[in-house]
Formats: sequence, structure tokens, C-alpha cells
Amino acid sequence: MSGRLISARLAPLARRAALNTPRRLTQYSTTGAGGLLRSDAGLRLLKQRPWPLGSYALHNIPAVRSISFVRVLPKLVTKFASLGAVAGGAVIAGLSYVQYQAGQAGNYVVDIFHRTSDKASTIAGNLYGGASEALEQTRRGWENTKERVEFPEWLQRLIRADEAAGGGNGGGSSGPQGEPKQSGAGAAGAGATTAAAFGYVNKDEEDSQSSEERIARDEQMMMLTKKMIEIRSLLQTVGQSDTLTLPSIVVIGSQSSGKSSVLEAIVGHEFLPKGSNMVTRRPIELTLVNTPEAHAEYGEFPALGLGKITDFSQIQRTLTDLNLAVPAAECVTDDPIQLRIYSPNVPDLSLIDLPGYIQVTGRDQPAELKEKIAELCERYIKPPNVILAISAADVDLANSTALRASRKVDPRGERTIGVITKMDLVDPERGASLLNDKKYALRLGYVGVVCRVPQAIGTGKLFNRGNGNIANAIAKNENAYFSSHPVEFGPESETDVGTKNLRKKLMHVLEQTMAASLKTTSEAIQRELAEATYEFKVQYNDRPLSAESYLAESLDAFKHSFKGFTEHFGRAEVRELLKHELDQQVLNLLAQRYWNRPFEDLSQPLHEPNPLSELPKADPENTIWQVKLDSSSASLTKLGIGRLATSVVASALQAHIDRLISTSRFAAHPFARQTITEASTSILRDLSYDISDELEICIKPYKYRIEVDDNEWAKGRENVANVLKEELKVCEAAAKNLETQVGGRKKIKDVMGFIDRVRSGQVVLEGNGQGGAGGFSSALLHKGREAVFLRDRVDVLKMRLLAVKSKQCANRKNKYHCPEIFLDAVADKLTTTADLFLDAELLSKFYYVFPRELDARLGRGLSQTEVERFAREDPKIRRHLDVVRRKDLLEHVLKEMEALRQLEAREKRYSSRSTQTAAADKGRSRGWSLF
Repeated sequence: MSGRLISARLAPLARRAALNTPRRLTQYSTTGAGGLLRSDAGLRLLKQRPWPLGSYALHNIPAVRSISFVRVLPKLVTKFASLGAVAGGAVIAGLSYVQYQAGQAGNYVVDIFHRTSDKASTIAGNLYGGASEALEQTRRGWENTKERVEFPEWLQRLIRADEAAGGGNGGGSSGPQGEPKQSGAGAAGAGATTAAAFGYVNKDEEDSQSSEERIARDEQMMMLTKKMIEIRSLLQTVGQSDTLTLPSIVVIGSQSSGKSSVLEAIVGHEFLPKGSNMVTRRPIELTLVNTPEAHAEYGEFPALGLGKITDFSQIQRTLTDLNLAVPAAECVTDDPIQLRIYSPNVPDLSLIDLPGYIQVTGRDQPAELKEKIAELCERYIKPPNVILAISAADVDLANSTALRASRKVDPRGERTIGVITKMDLVDPERGASLLNDKKYALRLGYVGVVCRVPQAIGTGKLFNRGNGNIANAIAKNENAYFSSHPVEFGPESETDVGTKNLRKKLMHVLEQTMAASLKTTSEAIQRELAEATYEFKVQYNDRPLSAESYLAESLDAFKHSFKGFTEHFGRAEVRELLKHELDQQVLNLLAQRYWNRPFEDLSQPLHEPNPLSELPKADPENTIWQVKLDSSSASLTKLGIGRLATSVVASALQAHIDRLISTSRFAAHPFARQTITEASTSILRDLSYDISDELEICIKPYKYRIEVDDNEWAKGRENVANVLKEELKVCEAAAKNLETQVGGRKKIKDVMGFIDRVRSGQVVLEGNGQGGAGGFSSALLHKGREAVFLRDRVDVLKMRLLAVKSKQCANRKNKYHCPEIFLDAVADKLTTTADLFLDAELLSKFYYVFPRELDARLGRGLSQTEVERFAREDPKIRRHLDVVRRKDLLEHVLKEMEALRQLEAREKRYSSRSTQTAAADKGRSRGWSLF
């Protein structure tokens, strides 16, 4: 129950009671001279009217009933619950005391009437005196109650107004009519209180019902606004069209007009960047989300992915860094910063903070900065956005940059809300005239605010050290100022002031503006959905796709190809790799100890005492050949077969994995390629470290003594013949390539002939020949030396190939005459041991661990952001995902909007039904009466 309502209903009742009470008493004064005020009037009345048997003279006198609040107290308890426990309890206690005093007065009147039943002559006088005394006692009880009980401010104003009215009517008069007038005032007060008690029972029910309807409608409106803001966020995600959006509230104003203070007062925290220079350089799209059940307040930057930020000073620093990241040469940009704040203390609003208008460009700012800010603001304040024009109270509205800008796009002021800040800097009369301004009238009106934060709460520094909510401090500051000027800003002034009222207005206006845009936005969504559906059907054959499904399909396909590789790469393939590597090692050893070597200069070679050409006829007991063979076999067994074999197989596995990646879907995904390569490399590195040592232990017996049987010798003889043939082909191909590089066979033969003559001593060369000799350049001589080396190597290979195929090399006892066969047999023994071990230890473990590592790194180990990034690395898949995502989002938004339209229609029906019910109740109401 509001104080204004009580004062409005009690005042007429008090006047009616003051007029009716004396009139009832004077009705009996017309019977005879002097009426009931004379003693003989009562006797004359008794003689003229006969009374029925069993009755007495006071039978028809109106009975005085005690004033009772018993019926009203439960209703008043419900009404006063909203005033707070202290105020409601105080009022109820006061009214209970009045009830007690009224009861005592009634008992006193009855006692007087019984004592005067024997004297009819004094009936009227005693009656009047008793009634007056009873009412006087009631009045004294009421005065005592007022002095003892502390009433709320609104009830005190009501009582003072009632007393002033009573005193003006008759409280100050004197003379013979003084007592009746004073008694009439007391009767009027008692009658008004009784009328309020009895007549407000029905009104309580009506107010309770209307209050419940108002609360239900506010909750419905908040739900509608929240849903529309959610839809707006979804539409921002869809993007690609200016029509796919819902209105927002765009905040504009000149610098130092109080834009940031207004926004921070709405949010309840200091979070916007501040500074002496131009700090706001980018639009800030601020979405406030009311979370009634949440206990914490936090902000999020959706585009940055920083998570929940509960420290608003951190939000302020982030906004400052994002704004200052704009180069000084540009100063402003239209790239927005998206910020969402979740709190139980904020309304559901969608706000856009823009850079403030400037009048003069600084020296360190571009000359076109003023025009760029104006263009940026004009782009945002176009329909259907709501304009929140901020103006300072100490600046005339005619000079308001915000109002001037809004007039260009909203000349009739239909979607502009004026906010007058710094109301405490001007006289109250001046402030009230600004709020009621008709020259620059706005359909949505003006709201006056005082958003200055007390110094105890906030500081004027760039970053506030505290993180507390400043809404209460601002509200107290505003209430202290506006309540101190009730004439200008009170309820009767019809001015709209305070941040709380600004919040409500913004919620109502945003809800209405969004609701008005639902139809056009819904039509635009349907058009966009039709285009996306057509593209999805024609280009992608209605094939659904998501980042998760694409990754899963790609991973399954890669693992399937890997499984096929494991079935074809086993021990035989490992043996072939190792044997080929050891064959090359055998050829290197033969070249070092038996075959010719490359020469670096044209000097005459030293004489060789035991040339290879004499080996078939050499004495088997000759130690030189024995030392050569034994040292060669020792070098082969002590080569580090464990490390060599493991690295060869690991490299082969890694090469196969790289081939699988290049032929799979992962070829277009650098992130996945790197992940798979790192997975295989790490597994092979960990396995190779232990396996190489274990393999060295297995081949340790071959390092000291090697026995070869006939089968192994025959197998080695056949294999080394093939190896020599392959080496012969390689040397012949290299010699042919040199002929092509030099410029022909004839030219290379001339160079080779000159080198042979120099080395044989037929031609004496002056110097070392590095500068050229014999008419040939140094480069040509270099190519000639290579050609001579290859020619001699070909001759050696042909000779040794014939020796291997000879009968002498058919017997394993002639191993010193046939070192190639013996070394090949040793290499075969080492290969057999190595491939058996590597197949059991390296391959089997790698084949088991690698697929599971892929699942961990490319499956469960990836976050949603990484999965999305992986899928979007392929341009074709990115386009497909965009179409699917756009289609799904549009369908979801369309469903949400349909549900929203149903909620809106239900709310309209509810409002219409409430209006009809209120009108019907008003038609049935007959007003208040005492009885």
C-alpha cells in the first residue's frame, strides 16, 4: 500500500465524517426550544411520545459502537510487509494501541448511559458529553500513539496533512462554537480511521491482485527481453547480413559527458577504460545477462576466449589494451569488442558504447578524426537501434552533440532516450526544466541521473583498485540529492530521475523495440534459411557434416590405411632393409681395404706391394690377406648393428607414416600432420632407445668368432654376386653421367688420357694442376679424376665378379681369396638376428601403441576449439561447415523466434484480459463509505 494512495482515500472520508457527526446530533434539537441541550426538552419528548412496554427513553438513540481494527489487521499486515519489518511493525503497533483506546472509550460511554437511565431530563446533555468525552479520549490515545510509535515518512506526511486540514477548518476558532467544532474534528479523525479500516478491506484485495498482475507482467517482460537478447547473440554469430539483427541501445555523447559513468552505474562496476586522452577507440558491444540464481558476477570476451573474468579491474585493463591497440594514425576503428557481463544485479540489456564526439582535434590526432567519429556513430544509430543520448546538465541542450546527432537520423525523437547527467551541478529548478524540456522534446522522455561515485568507493585513476559493487553507493547518492528537492523531483513533479528508473525505461524500450522488429527479422531469417537450404542441397547433397564427425571420419580412414600398412610390412621387409644396409657397409669395407680409392691430385701413385689382381694366386698363408679379412669382419660386427638396424627400421616406419599422411585427408591439415608426425616420432624414439641396446647384446657373440657353414657360404656367394652387379651398374651409370656433364665421350677421354700420362710419369706437370694443365681447366681436370676413378672401379668390380663366380670361391675354405663372400655371409647372420628381434620388439609395440596415441592426440586430447580449427584448415570443408552451421543456426533462431512470438501473443492476451477485468471492476465500484 502506497502512502499516496492512503492519503488520497482518507482525506475525503475525514471531511465526510466531520460533516456527518454534528448533523446527527442536531436532528434532535428541533423538538422544542433549545433541542436536547435544554433539560426540560427531554421531559417534553417523553410526554409526547409513548414508548412500548419494556422499553425506555434511550431505546431509539443511536448506539455508539467501539472502533475495531480486528477485521483490518490481517490485511494491513499483508500490505505493510512490503514496507519492511520495522515500519510495518511500528504501524501495526500504533493501530493496536488506537484500538485499545477506542475500546476503553466505548466502555466509558456505555457506563455513562446506564447511570443516566433514571433521569430523562439529562439524557441529551449526558449523551453529548459522554460522546464528546469518548471521542476526546480516543483523540488523546491517538496523540499518545503518535508520540510513542515511529511511523514511516509517508504516514507522517499523511498525519500532518490531516492535522493541518482539521486545524484550518475549526481547530483555531473560539467562542461558543469552539467546543462543537473541536469535537467535530475529533469525530472526523475517528470516523476517517474507521472508514479506512472498514472500507479498505475490498481495496486491499484489488491492490493485491493488481500488484500480482504487475509483478507477473514484469517477469513476463524480463523473460521476453532475455529471449530476444539471446536471439540477437545468435544472429551476431550467423552474421553476413545487416538484416539479421535485433535492435540494441546505442550510447552516444561527447567526451566528458558522463557516458562511461552511466554505463558503469547500470552495471554496478567500474569496468570501462578511462584516461585523459581518447581511450575508447573501438565500439564496445556490451551484453548484460541477468542471472538470478548466480552468486558471482563475471565477464566474458567471446572472441578472445579468456574464460570467466570475475575481477572487473582485469576487464578494464583488457578493454584498455584492446582500445589502445588501435594505431594512433587511425585513432578509431569500426571493429567492435564483444563483452558479456553476467550478474544477478544487472538487467537484460544489449548496449553499444561508442567513442565520444569531439569538437577540436589534438595535435597528435589525425585531422579527420572528428568526421570519422561522427561517421562511426551515425552508422550505429541508424534504425532500428535505440539511441541513448547523453548530455551533461551544465551544458545547454541546444549545444548537445548527442541530441544534434540523433536529430539527423531520428528527427521526431521516437527512438531516442535523453539522459541528463551531473544533475547536482545545476540548480534544481534548472534541472527540472531540462527534464521537462519541450523545445527538444523526445517521445521517450528524459531521465536525470547523478552517477558520480563517492570518493570512498571509487577513485579517479585509470584502474580502480577495488572490485565491489558501486550500485548501492550511487543509489544512495542519488536518493540523497533528489529527495532533498521534493518539489522539483518528487512524485508530483512528473520528472523521471535516478539510475533505477533509467534501467526500467531501458528494459521497457528495448523490449518494445525488439518486439516491433521481430516480424521483419523473421522474414529476413526465412529468406536466408531458404538460400542456405538450397546451397546445402545442391552443392553438398544434403550431407550433414560437423567438425567432430569430419575428424572422426578422417582418423578412422587413416587408421584403416595404417592397418593395411602393418599387414604388408613385417619381418621380411625388415630383413630386406637391414640386408641392403649391411651390403652397403660390406661394399664400403671392400673399397677401403681391397679396391681402388679416389685420388685428390695428379701426383704419381705409390707402388702397391700386393695388388688385388694377384689375390687369386696369392699364398693363403700370407698374413696380409688374413689381416685384411679379419679386420674387415671385425669392423662389420663392431659397427653398432643395434643402433644402425633400429634407426634404419625406425626411419623406414616414419617414412611410411609420412606417405600415409600425404595420401590421406590429413594432407590438407598442417596441424594434424604435425600431430601425427610428433606421435610417431616420440613413440619410435622411446622404443629405439632401449631396443638398440638390447639388440647389441644379442649380436655380441658375433663380435669375436664367426663360423660359416656351406649353405651360408653358397647363399652369400649368390647374394654378393648380385650386389657386385648392382654396384657395377651404379659405377657405369655415374661414368656415363660424367660424359654428359663434360660435353662428350671424346672430350672426357682426352682428359682421362692426359691424367693417365701424368700419373704414369710420361708427362711432367709443373705445380699441382689446381690452376689447370695440359690445356684443360681445373674443373675439367676434376671431372677427369672422377672419371678415372670410376673406370678403375668398374675394372675392379668386373674382375671380382669373375673371381666370385670362379671355382676357387665355391669352397668356403678359400675365404681369404674371396673376402666378398665371407663378409656377405657375416652380414646375413647379423641381419637374421636383428630382424627377428626388431620384429618382436619394435614393430609389434609400435603397431599397438601408435593407433592409441592417435586417439589420444587427435580424439580425446583435442578441445572443441582445436577440433574446429582442424576442420577449418581445409577450404572445402570450411565452406561445407559454414553452410551447415549457418543452416542449423537459422533453423534454431527461427524456432526461438516462433516461441518468442507465442510468448508475446500470450502476454498481449493476458494484458488485454487484465485491462477488461480492471474496467469491469471499475464499473462495479461505488467508492468508499462509512457503512
